[in-house]
Amino acid sequence: MSNTNRIMARAAGIMMFAIFVSRVLGFVRERAVAEVFGRTGITDVFFAAFALPDLMYQLLVGGALSSAFIPVFTQYLAQDKEEEAWYVASTFINLTGMLLVTFMVFGVIFTPVLAPLVGIGFVGEQRQLLILLMRITFPAVFFTALSGLEMGILNSYQKFTMPALGPIVYNASQILGAYLLGPIIGIMGMAMGTIVGSFGSFALQFPTVLKKAQYYKPVIDLKHPGIRRMAKLMIPALIGLSIAQINLIIGQNLASLLEMGSIVALRLANRLVHFPLGVFAMGISTAIFPTLARLVARGEMDEFRRTFSFGLRVVFYITLPSAVGMAVLRVPIVRLLFEAGEFSASDTNATAYALLFYSAGLFAQSGLQILTRVFYSLQDTITPVKIGLLTVILNFILSIAFLQWTTLEAGGLALAFSLTSIINLVVFLFMLRRKLGGIDGRRILGSFSRAAVASVAMGIVAYYASQALIPYLDLTRGTGRLIQTFGSISAGAVVYLSLSFILRMEEPLFVWNMVKGRMNRKKGTLEEQ
Repeated sequence: MSNTNRIMARAAGIMMFAIFVSRVLGFVRERAVAEVFGRTGITDVFFAAFALPDLMYQLLVGGALSSAFIPVFTQYLAQDKEEEAWYVASTFINLTGMLLVTFMVFGVIFTPVLAPLVGIGFVGEQRQLLILLMRITFPAVFFTALSGLEMGILNSYQKFTMPALGPIVYNASQILGAYLLGPIIGIMGMAMGTIVGSFGSFALQFPTVLKKAQYYKPVIDLKHPGIRRMAKLMIPALIGLSIAQINLIIGQNLASLLEMGSIVALRLANRLVHFPLGVFAMGISTAIFPTLARLVARGEMDEFRRTFSFGLRVVFYITLPSAVGMAVLRVPIVRLLFEAGEFSASDTNATAYALLFYSAGLFAQSGLQILTRVFYSLQDTITPVKIGLLTVILNFILSIAFLQWTTLEAGGLALAFSLTSIINLVVFLFMLRRKLGGIDGRRILGSFSRAAVASVAMGIVAYYASQALIPYLDLTRGTGRLIQTFGSISAGAVVYLSLSFILRMEEPLFVWNMVKGRMNRKKGTLEEQ
């Protein structure tokens, strides 16, 4: 394994551990919502209220930071121009803060106009509740976006731990809001927890950023070449990297026309898919991105190709078995995580049904986390936005088609999203191959094929292990559900790892280095790189 891959593995290991903890708390949060409020019209409204704030967060963190700020800021740092890097960053920070305040104020004022964009099927009391919740959540966007900006700065300095801890504070606050305030003030307790959590995430990173901000200036210089380059990269990327969020809003809006609780089923299923997506794909892509930007700045294109190719293969190696496992164990997983309190067995089946179709596109969504950052490290934001606009249209057409001409209902919306993601991935790979003249395609395809074969075998073993355990367990109790789910996962994992070595795959070594990177955190391994 090359030195670049070792460094990337250590960074990814720390990122993935922190994200893992955050995602576990995210599941606890989703369980809290399901247990306290159930799969009802109220929870439909609550999740819909977050659609636009989530989109704005993606536009800043996913678009502006990933495509423009980190590549340009990192380039100055790589050239030992830290003071100039902060001069450019100061303008970006000050301008972003002003825009966020403006967005928050106008969002609160014009909420009644914006509400139909996320819940066209809500009327009467549901619509009034949607407007109220949206107005409460808009201030949370301000601090969440600033937290994302802090993350971009720290990641550029190859510091990943504190940014990854922010979401832990955010999720913990929402959990407390559900369990402590929910029984007293209802769904408003979740809204209050969201505001407190967003501020906490910002406050956690602020001291570390402050130590690095010795060259910060209260200036807005729109004529600086660095700012102009950021603007050129950022404007198209505000749509490009946020395509997945836009597609989810399309599905959610259409789901408001279906039976009550459809948005909740889609939301919970999507959150389950986002567990491996967030922990592995986002962890690796976040760790790899500054490295790719540095390699481009130094003109080391051969190492650049090897780095992103290996990162993509590792993501496929991890997420393919995750997708198969969630598909075959969808009911046990949903039952274990959510079936309690107001969340019934029928709610479990509805959520598992949506999960089946979402899991089909997991590997593609994960690959896109890497590929979009590859384009942005090359300072090409035009290509992703062109592809993204086409996929938005395709997702809408497929969603309408599945609703009109099939009986898939909410499952059709999830399937449309997955198919769109797969097509998006294929187009990205084709365009990247044209741009670079080669992407190590044979190795990527070979690794993907071996991982797919091993995943299918794993899925068969996990499914039959799950069925074999049923006669011996009481699935009305948490212990029985836990044994069935993790027993089946363990059996499948043994098969997958065994086949990985039989098929002589090199990706397990990278995964082991990520684990070692986490184990070496206390020694300051990452901070020394």
